[in-house]
Amino acid sequence: MLALAGFRRPLAAAARSGGGAMPRKGKAAGKGPAEPGAAAGPVVAAGEGCVRVAVRAKPGSRCSAVTDVTAEAVGVAIAAPPSEGEANAELCRYLSKVLEVKKSEVILEKGGKSREKVVKILVSMTPDEILEKLKKEASS
Repeated sequence: MLALAGFRRPLAAAARSGGGAMPRKGKAAGKGPAEPGAAAGPVVAAGEGCVRVAVRAKPGSRCSAVTDVTAEAVGVAIAAPPSEGEANAELCRYLSKVLEVKKSEVILEKGGKSREKVVKILVSMTPDEILEKLKKEASS
């Protein structure tokens, strides 16, 4: 135990000096676009002929509907409970119906257990076409 006591002070001094290899945390960390040239908004081209849609899911609703389209995400009310992947399956089914594509062309890419999700659309449509269909569905 006495041998370890001498190591505490040099380690504490190194931690206070900020000379470590740890990245800084805070509000400025991680800012900036994820991909250079990526369009801002909830619908972006993902390359390989597909499009990514940022979705804010609202499970447990009476009926599935696009509630709003903001700069951050597309709000979608889902008529399924958020358990055992039922809401995720209903989200993909509903988006395939709204976008008029096959169910197999709508894949949940991120956010399986979160309200903030990313859905990948595997069709060669432009982000503007998809955004237009989502806005049309939200207004009706």
